[in-house]
Amino acid sequence: MKKIMDILKEKMTEGFAAAGYDAKYGMISVSNRPDLCQYQCNGAMAAAKEYKKAPIMIAGDVTEKLAGDEVFEKIEAVNPGFINITVSGAFLAGYVEKMITEKHFGVEELPKKTIVIDYGGPNVAKPLHVGHLRSAIIGESIKRICRFMGNEVIGDAHLGDWGLQIGLIITELKKRQPELVYFDENYEGEYPKEAPFTISDLEEIYPYASSYSKEHEDYRKEAQEATAKLQSGVRGYRALWEHILKVSIADLKKNYDKLNVEFDLWKKESDVQAYIPEMVDELKRAGFAHESEGALVVDVAEETDKKEMPPCIIVKSNGATLYATTDLATIVEREKLFHPAQIIYLADKRQSLHFTQIFRVIKKTGIASRDISLDFIGFGTMNGKDGKPFKTRDGGVLRLQVLREKINEEVYKRIRENRDYSDEEAREIAEKVGLAALKYGDLSNQASKDYIFDVERFSSFEGNTGPYILYTIVRIKSLLQKYRENGGQFSGENLLLAPISTSETEVFLTLSKFADMMENAYQELAPHKICQYVYELSEAFNHFYHETKILTEENEERKISYLTLIGLVQKILEQCIELLGFEAPDKM
Repeated sequence: MKKIMDILKEKMTEGFAAAGYDAKYGMISVSNRPDLCQYQCNGAMAAAKEYKKAPIMIAGDVTEKLAGDEVFEKIEAVNPGFINITVSGAFLAGYVEKMITEKHFGVEELPKKTIVIDYGGPNVAKPLHVGHLRSAIIGESIKRICRFMGNEVIGDAHLGDWGLQIGLIITELKKRQPELVYFDENYEGEYPKEAPFTISDLEEIYPYASSYSKEHEDYRKEAQEATAKLQSGVRGYRALWEHILKVSIADLKKNYDKLNVEFDLWKKESDVQAYIPEMVDELKRAGFAHESEGALVVDVAEETDKKEMPPCIIVKSNGATLYATTDLATIVEREKLFHPAQIIYLADKRQSLHFTQIFRVIKKTGIASRDISLDFIGFGTMNGKDGKPFKTRDGGVLRLQVLREKINEEVYKRIRENRDYSDEEAREIAEKVGLAALKYGDLSNQASKDYIFDVERFSSFEGNTGPYILYTIVRIKSLLQKYRENGGQFSGENLLLAPISTSETEVFLTLSKFADMMENAYQELAPHKICQYVYELSEAFNHFYHETKILTEENEERKISYLTLIGLVQKILEQCIELLGFEAPDKM
């Protein structure tokens, strides 16, 4: 199904060509003066120089050719040469009516490709904190958007499981429980299936060990030795590592489930270790890697760089590999396993240099296909009302679970204040509305921007918030249910009548923009564009609702048209929030 902007563009290019001008000038845009018209074309202004003719004369020639076309209710040339366009109600109704029965409401799927999205990025043995929020929910939404557009999409959590943090945990466990069989080098039997610790134990052990190692060099060296033993394959240490993974992943999945975030893969840094030796040898053999101050590096600077671009370190002077090494090997593995056309990374924007380096290594060396599109989406910081990164009252990093519970509690209070629900029902509704408040509050901001996390504002049932969007959906559900309870029947695919009021027209116009919006959100990997759209559509519906007697409309045909229209609004809103990663309750 053609986008409405494409239909209008075709009409305008035909008009320019018919009037004797180059069709390229028939570009249109949404009007920046909606009080005057719905769309506008400024092509006559641009054509004036080429044709040495006043813009208003060119605009007049074009509108004369298009006058009477059934698509337009009004098309006029106005000084100094703009073409103002208002589409006809019949055309608008026909276009929106077609959306009802079209797959994806008329959004055309683009050529299918395989995409890997690397998001989440938690380290094992550590609880999720607010720093993990943006990666998880932006990545989840982008994954859903890419799938909606017809792609094969693989979401990978990409766990950090192979570094010093594991050595620190093992070292501290040995201090606390030296009798554990894992530390007996002569033990040859099977290790216990159950871990000698819980996730709560790990969440206490790691911070303690990390802090202690910063003040005690001998302890840190012991942890580094433990890490080396793990990576070299010492049985007991490998068994402990597997326990850490199992306990951590179970807890991570539980927390991600609460966020409605689901990964297709739980690949780990350790999974690509086997690729590293061959990859490093290849970089050496091909002459891309060379020694610099004892380290093995690849130069990635380019002539067009405006700032100094340091080389990408592949192997440190002590022989250790780095995140860059692991990330390069991960691209090699992903190409081998999935043959992706595109890999998208979600991480803090402060990691921009890191990703620039590894992307350039791939393009320069060809250790993986140079044809893979490598994209980094760097997100900003979620800050408190003081404008500083979100912290607990004592200055610690706030756990994601605590943040989620905090916003759920705020929503719960609002529901109990204004609605007569049982405690259990209120809690259930608060869970869904709280998730919408949390996700929408984040996703409505452009990913690269820092933003202020305001629990009170985000949980409000009014304004540009997740709860407001859900309340709009629930309001439509209630209207349709009331109609059916009173014996009314309609399929939801009935004929739409041309709009007869300004507010109804605005609903039609906003619905017609859905395909354009989705294509832009996909091309720019920008969930905030969906947020902008759902707010605009919710506002349009609510204005229409307040100005129109929908259920008491005496003309039955007009009433069915109203119900069909708002039924489509509900479906589009529900599709949009599904792409954002949350859902609406049946009542609020």
